[in-house]
Amino acid sequence: MTGAGKPAIVRPPFFELHGIVKHMPDSRARKILVTSALPYANGPLHLGHMLEMVQTDIWVRFQKSRGHDCLYVCADDAHGTAIMLTAEKLGITPEEQIARIKAEHEQDAAGFCIGFDNYYSTHSAENRHWSEEIYGRLKANGHITRRDIVQAFDPEKELFLADRFIKGTCPRCKTPGQYGDNCEACGATYTPADLIDPVSAISGARPIDKESTHFFFALPALADMLGDWIDSGTLQPQIANKLREWTAAGLQEWDISRDAPYFGFEIPGEPGKYFYVWLDAPIGYIASFQNYCERTGCDFGRYWHADADAELFHFIGKDIINFHGLFWPAMLHSAGLRTPTAIYAHGFLTVNGTKMSKSRGTFINAGTYLQHLDAEYLRYYFAAKLGAAVDDIDLNLTDFVQRVNADVIGKVVNIASRCAGFLRKGFDNTTTAHCAEPELLQAFMDQGEAIAEAYEQREYSKAIRAIVALADRANQYIDERKPWVLAKEAGREADVHAVCSMGINLFRVLMTYLKPVLPAMAEKSERFLNCSLDWTALTGGPLLQHGLSPFEPLLTRVDPAQVEAMLAASADEAKASQA
Repeated sequence: MTGAGKPAIVRPPFFELHGIVKHMPDSRARKILVTSALPYANGPLHLGHMLEMVQTDIWVRFQKSRGHDCLYVCADDAHGTAIMLTAEKLGITPEEQIARIKAEHEQDAAGFCIGFDNYYSTHSAENRHWSEEIYGRLKANGHITRRDIVQAFDPEKELFLADRFIKGTCPRCKTPGQYGDNCEACGATYTPADLIDPVSAISGARPIDKESTHFFFALPALADMLGDWIDSGTLQPQIANKLREWTAAGLQEWDISRDAPYFGFEIPGEPGKYFYVWLDAPIGYIASFQNYCERTGCDFGRYWHADADAELFHFIGKDIINFHGLFWPAMLHSAGLRTPTAIYAHGFLTVNGTKMSKSRGTFINAGTYLQHLDAEYLRYYFAAKLGAAVDDIDLNLTDFVQRVNADVIGKVVNIASRCAGFLRKGFDNTTTAHCAEPELLQAFMDQGEAIAEAYEQREYSKAIRAIVALADRANQYIDERKPWVLAKEAGREADVHAVCSMGINLFRVLMTYLKPVLPAMAEKSERFLNCSLDWTALTGGPLLQHGLSPFEPLLTRVDPAQVEAMLAASADEAKASQA
């Protein structure tokens, strides 16, 4: 053992020879469980969903590349009135509806190289068990109350109406056709009772008031616990500040029940009463992980019991921080389960500087994107813009084309394609026996820990900037040595070989750093390089006297015409859906 109780590091011969010390990944493997928010099983994934999934997937892939035991689970959020009504409209059962949507979601996620370890559904035996179990624990701890409330009721459909299922004229600006909770024209917020001439958005009937017994989670009883949790550093500063505003204003009991007819889980012992979708949706994280454990033998308790030693991270959008930042940790605490290690919220996705719009074709479904463009383009662009804050992310399509073509194709791919041609023609696709520029390789390796820290902190844009700067340096090295000129000079074959071998080794380092962002391109690069791209492998030194496979295109340039075709297809889909 060496200082601080750490084992001695045995350096590979190359690094010993050149006096190079490579910063190695932390040998203390962490156990990490990661989730992203559950997509609602009532329609296709769109690019807003993909922003979150890509952000999460990059972080998970990075953790795995560093040797950590990192698992990524998710599921479809498969309950609620909206799903029931859609299935009724389509003439199918809700179960058929959610099965169809789940298959579409999984296909689109796979198209974007999202590496779920388990993708499940909240309409499952595991989720029913945990919803009932957690509810039972809340009730036993005195954190469930019941009382009668008055709600809007559709007398024709015979169902209670959520605010979004009531429409009428805005009481402030008098715009017709506005929802029961806010006006999209003037931004006013109100209750359905404030609407002028309210009607059911389902049947068109005028709602009536009707009394019903509902069940509530006594959130105020856990105010002290939540205050401590918010102050613990678990949340981003912007999110913690927002939650403090809500707690300072006074927490209210949370209605966790809905009346039949409803698609979901019936509350035990309460016929005709169902768990509200937002009660069982986050429990879907637990259910999906239990399903994974049942398939693999993973130890469930190490991740979810109160004394769990694994880390738990939730990636979510900023619009659902109240559910994840207040209700969810309070439920877990009351039920005797662990609370999250951290919750990471991101901003909304805009397109060309404005909210996604169906009429402009900028409300882009994931499947539509994949019909026209490579997923790696968007993964890279999102990474180049994502930071650890809660700022909105703009997909500027002109910048998207220019940045992907310039950075990925013009800089990174260019290194491999330039050097591979010379190695194929004159050197049997084999690198040199010696490293021509060990100091330059060292400089690239020295950036590894800073890039790793940027990934760890979700500062992907910072990592990308550092990687692109290295790519510029690699291209500068090749430009200065001009192997295309050397190849024409007699007796300079060894110099050409050395320069191009060095270029290939620099490319290898770059692609190792980019692998969490560009997994498909990394896989092609691994086939070309005949080696694994991982942080630990880099410590073995450069590829010396190493045979390469024939070079094949790793990624082609973005054609602006493809982007225009995608927008046109999105606009056509929007028109068809409104017909």
